[in-house]
Formats: sequence, structure tokens, C-alpha cells
Amino acid sequence: LLEGVTHPSTRDRTSRFNHRLCVMMQLSYTAIAAIAATALLVLPPQATASSAVASRGSMRGGLSAQALDRELGEAMAEALGCGGRVDAEKLRAIERRLEPMWRTLPKNAGGNIDRRSLRYLVHRHFNRASAIHIRGFEPSRPAHDDAWGNDILSAQVPAFVESVLESRHRAESGFSLGDAAHMVAALEQLIFDVEGSILEKVYKKHRVRTEAPVSRELAETLLESYVLHWMLDSDVESVDLLSSNQTLLEASIPHWGQLASFAHGQVRALDHQRRNAPASTAARGSARAGQNALSPQFSFEDAHSMAGDITTTFASFWESECTVMKMQLVEMDTHRTGRVPLSKFYGTGLDADWRFGESEEYLRELGALDETSWRGKQVIIPNYIQAASNCIVSGEHYRVCCVNDCEVLLDEIERKVAAPTARPETILAVVGNLSSHISVDDDAPPHIDEALRSQLAQISEAHSGEVPIHGRLFAQWLHYVFPRECPFPHKSGSTSVSAPHEFGGEYIASNVEMRRYAAEANASEVPAAMGKEELQWMSQWSPEEELVTDHLAHGLRAPWERSSVAVGAGIFLVATALGALGMGGRKTFAKGGGSGLLPSYERQKEHFV
Repeated sequence: LLEGVTHPSTRDRTSRFNHRLCVMMQLSYTAIAAIAATALLVLPPQATASSAVASRGSMRGGLSAQALDRELGEAMAEALGCGGRVDAEKLRAIERRLEPMWRTLPKNAGGNIDRRSLRYLVHRHFNRASAIHIRGFEPSRPAHDDAWGNDILSAQVPAFVESVLESRHRAESGFSLGDAAHMVAALEQLIFDVEGSILEKVYKKHRVRTEAPVSRELAETLLESYVLHWMLDSDVESVDLLSSNQTLLEASIPHWGQLASFAHGQVRALDHQRRNAPASTAARGSARAGQNALSPQFSFEDAHSMAGDITTTFASFWESECTVMKMQLVEMDTHRTGRVPLSKFYGTGLDADWRFGESEEYLRELGALDETSWRGKQVIIPNYIQAASNCIVSGEHYRVCCVNDCEVLLDEIERKVAAPTARPETILAVVGNLSSHISVDDDAPPHIDEALRSQLAQISEAHSGEVPIHGRLFAQWLHYVFPRECPFPHKSGSTSVSAPHEFGGEYIASNVEMRRYAAEANASEVPAAMGKEELQWMSQWSPEEELVTDHLAHGLRAPWERSSVAVGAGIFLVATALGALGMGGRKTFAKGGGSGLLPSYERQKEHFV
């Protein structure tokens, strides 16, 4: 791999890339390996394959972790002609952000986490921090799918990182908090490099040399163009068409005027910072020695820095649009089930400017459609908001989506519980004091009725009295406690994260289809006085557990695994397995008492994500 990076035939093509790598040259082995993986994208396929194979082979040698860190770091520094160390405080800051979630992840005997937990941790971190979904780290992948493989070029970087990390840590029994922080830092750098590549294309398109400083007006133009290229990614034809037709651009991209103002604001903010806080601006690397602050000029590095800020703050900027969309759905959810009849969804879509038009097939693929209710098909609000169709940016390497409202609740739970499992009474005490914060008028603590308490207790019974915080069943329970905030957790592998242009079928519903459903809106109406139990609102409950790791299984025995289990239970397990394979599973409901029509918690087998 190192030979490929510095081969004479590729030196010119990677010179600017190498310059950016210098910034993070002294990352630990984990981070360097991840950054080096990005170099594969600019190498010839033959060199990529042979170099990667040779690299992976050498990493499985007998070197200690410390020696491997040192030797690879020194080799990269010599190859690229630069040095320095990664900012230790930055790594500590990442660790502090990861720590609350880290404490609740199951550990092995050495106090480390496995590769699935690492992937889960990294996904949750970026989702929580910037509403960024990195391709290849999504939790929707099939259970036991340890290979990254099928995401073409966009998944090659995560795949390489994963294979390298595994080769080192397989002998070391897992990954530490420091490893996780290095991996986050490496992926942040990867994203930053992707932004730089896009920005270079913008400079080239506008015939501006990357070495030349530009005025504030030109910097605003370049950043505005960057946002268009960033959002449309590899769709060069659309970029060219929209760039040449302002009217078509404003008609095609919702709120383009606000997006352009957002880009211009980055330039004005940096200019203001230079004038009023030159020392801090210089420390950040956005002011050059000897620069006259009264004569604003912006380098390519300045523009690159602003592009990075656009990525990390874009979700917050776009959140107002996500909130408007969510409030429209909430208004249609008259019984607070977190679901909207498909007829109402399409009825609103016919009147909306661009929202609520996904086809039934696409909604099903995204996991946003509940088809278990006697009321008919319903759109699940949090699943729809988090769906790939609502990610405003969908690039080769990552997506920028709507903020996940459930992350705030999960963060509070993780901080209070601070362990991989908790007893039901502990969870009830913590969750009972949370509020949904849908709006200022809707911030009351959740109503956890007897049925939900019973369901939580039955989850714990399958895990020796403890509830796994990162299990599918707890996520499902939390969805029914906060049905408008927390997505329904489908079984892994049953949904996809395909963007509209990646979906194989028709992702937009026809007007005929939408009108047909909208005509049934009155039929789907139910009396306002009808309670949730009468609605059978938990009809989608599934008794199958999925754990993020198998560490929890060690020492925990489910009821059906005890020696006293009757023969009849074995017959039941066969039936459950057949149901899990799609061979005739059927919902059952508890009868009598306070459970009403709540689905009974049948004993379930568990598997690992």
C-alpha cells in the first residue's frame, strides 16, 4: 500500500491528497490505516488490489501493536515527507463524547468491545453529532453479515478499515475506547478529504487555481457551487444543467435560496472572525501569516475548512425543514400512535409542494410502512423522518439526514444507566422522567401504562432479570413509549437504506395511486375517543431479540435454555423458528386483565446483529 502511494506514476495525482494527509500523519495505526485507504481511490485497480493484499498480509505478522503503530507511522511520514502528531486533546474530546455510550456497551474479559459493537458505536456517534450516516456502518445490515462487500466504491473505505482493524485486534481481543476514538478521527479526516476533492472540481469548473487566493464575493460563489455539487454528488449532468439555469435550480431544489445564503454565511462568518479574533482564527488555520484582515482574501484551505463546517452543521441548518415535515405528520396522528394512515399521508402529499410522495413499495423497503393494523397501511413517523428518502445529501461515502430525536433520549438513558444491562425498575425510573420535546406544548413525561411495564418485565425475564440496553427488544419497547421520536427497530436485513436514485423500483407514487388511497381517508378515520388498546396499536410488536454483540449471551440463559424446559416448549421453538423464516408467523394477544390487546411476549430465540 505504501509503495502504491509513493510510486512515481501516481505521485502527481496524489500530491494534494498527500498534503492533506500530513495533517493527521501521526494518528495511531487505526487512523493511519483508515486514511491510507482513501488513497486506494486514486490508484490503478491493479495496484490497489495487489497493495491491499500485501498490506493485509503484513499486518497479520508477529509485530506487537505498539511496534506496528510506530513502524507504520514512520513509514507513512517518510513516504509523504511530513510529520507531527495528532492533537491529543482532540482524541480526548472524542473519547469524552463516546464515553457515555461506551459504558453501556457489553465488553469482553479484557474490557474491550467487538467489531460489531465498534461499528454500532461509530454509526451512533456520527448520527448523534451531525446526523451523518456513514455508508457501510448502517445497523440495518443482515444479522451475522460481517462482510462489508456490497456497497461498491462507497463501502471500500469502511471495508478496508474494518479488515485492518480486525487483523490487528483479533489477537488483542477487541477494541478499546482509544481505538474507537482513533477510528472516528480517521473517518472525520476521510470525510474532510472527500469534501476537498469535490471542492477541487468546483475550482476547476470556475477556472480558479487552487493556489490563488480569492475575494469574498468569489469565495461565496465557489461555496454556493460547492453546495450544489455536494448535494448532487456524482450526477454531473444535473449539476451542469442546474448551474446554467437559475430558475430551474430554484424550482428543482427546495429552498435553494436559503441553501445559498447558508453557504454565503460561512464566508461572512470566517471574515468576521478574522477581523475580530485574528489570534483564534490563526490557531484554527484559517488565517495566514502576514495577512491583512482588512483586505479579505480566501485560500483554498480556507474554502476547504468552510466546506467542512458545512458538513458538520448542515443537519442543524436543515432541521427546520425536518421539523416542519414532522409536525405535519404529527397533526395527522390523532391517537398518538406514531403512525399515519397511508390514505392521509398521500392526501397531504397531493397538496404538498414536494413531501409525502414516496411509493408504497419504496416506503416498505425503507421500513417506514406498518402493514399489521386492522386500520390498514400506516406510515411510521420516526422511521419515515429517518428514511434515506429524506436525507438531503446522499453521497458515495455518507449521507446527511434529519436529526434523530431518539438520540437525545438514548443519551440520557445511557448516562443514567451507565451499564450494558439494567433491571426493569431502573429503566422505568429513568425513562419515566424523560420528555419527548416534540414541541413546547408537548413535553410531558411519557405515560407508561401497565401493559408497557409488563412487556418490559417479560423482556428482562428472557435475560435473567436484566434488560440489554442495546437490544432490539428494548429499542422496540422505547419506540412504543416514544412512538413519535424513536424508530421502530425492524429485524436486521429486512429493510434497506437505498436513496431514491438507488432504489430499483418506482420510488415516486403516481397521482393515480395517491388519489386512490386519499379517497379512502374517511374510511380509515376512527373515533377520537377510541383508546390505543382498542386500536391494537402495538400490532407490529415482534418477539425476536437481536443483540449488538454476543458478550451478553455469556452467562445469560433464556428460559427455554434451562434443563427444566418441557418437551412442549421444544415444539413451540420449532414453530417460532418457522415463523421467523416467514412460514406462517401469527400475532397473538394477551386476553383479560390490563393488557387489553397488547401482543403477548412469547419466548424468543435471540441472534446478534
